[in-house]
Amino acid sequence: MSSNTLPTFSFNTTADEVANVFADEIRGKTVLITGTSLKGIGFETARVIAKYAKLLIIAGYNEERLKLSEDAIKKETPTANIHRLTVDLSSLASVRKAAAEVNALPDPLHVLINNAAATRTGLTFQLTADNIELQYATNHVGPWLFTNLLIPKLIASSSNTTPRVIFLSSDTHYFGNGVDFALLETPTAPKVKEEFDGFKTYWGTKCTPILTAIELTKRTGGRVAGFSLAPGLIFTGALEDPAVAEYLKAGGYLSPEGKPVEEKHPWKTLEQGAATTLTAAFDTRLNDKAGAFLSDCNIKDAAAHSTDPATAEKLWAVTEKIVGEKFEFQ
Repeated sequence: MSSNTLPTFSFNTTADEVANVFADEIRGKTVLITGTSLKGIGFETARVIAKYAKLLIIAGYNEERLKLSEDAIKKETPTANIHRLTVDLSSLASVRKAAAEVNALPDPLHVLINNAAATRTGLTFQLTADNIELQYATNHVGPWLFTNLLIPKLIASSSNTTPRVIFLSSDTHYFGNGVDFALLETPTAPKVKEEFDGFKTYWGTKCTPILTAIELTKRTGGRVAGFSLAPGLIFTGALEDPAVAEYLKAGGYLSPEGKPVEEKHPWKTLEQGAATTLTAAFDTRLNDKAGAFLSDCNIKDAAAHSTDPATAEKLWAVTEKIVGEKFEFQ
């Protein structure tokens, strides 16, 4: 199917519709996706990919949830080839162990989807065992390290197509002032702790996927194509957290009864929310658009503070310092 005959995707497009169009792009590929618990965007993404992929690796911190997701996928697609990978993205040791497990698999790796994020556990100030603020650890440092540890395998798997790494951001990246480098670099500083705001921190962590996709594409010389995206406002399991629900009620996004308010902002279904991820991962029209940010299945301008090349370089250097390792792929 030529690019001239491909359908136009939009807000209402579903993941199944995207996958049906690009089924041949998914077939034969190994795809790894993090954050695949039931009732989430990641699960819907995995469910659709499993219909076509040669191997689907689903990753999460809870083995029981991973098994539930695998069972649900196989109930619909009994022939799905699934490998469960346990990883806690807030722990550098867990990330390194999980990456080593993937690198030891005989299968290649063609697409990595960094879907998982902390939206519920980081509303209060918390430090990880590695002395990283929890949301920055889970939403940036962990996925960043996991990705870099897998880049050699991705590059080695690229015989016919350029491997893609997808980073899920959010429309909240437009809020605030960008990455909070003080919180990222010196989270234990008294002033940093005193001024901590869980929601503003979340906004900042959602700038990091965009910056990382840009910088990763540059540092690999285009041998890996990084893409970032905003899936849209979706009623996922994350809204079961009372603090998150109250925040959205206060902003008018949810009614007092906890129901989506369409007049305030259009809500997507899970099926629609996962469509942009599928587009970023497989749409051939993006072959020469590496580093792009997508929304509603189309390229969109991200906030200036999330696309600045100098900020992207700084974020990379700071993160290397945090994990204690440099990565060079040229």
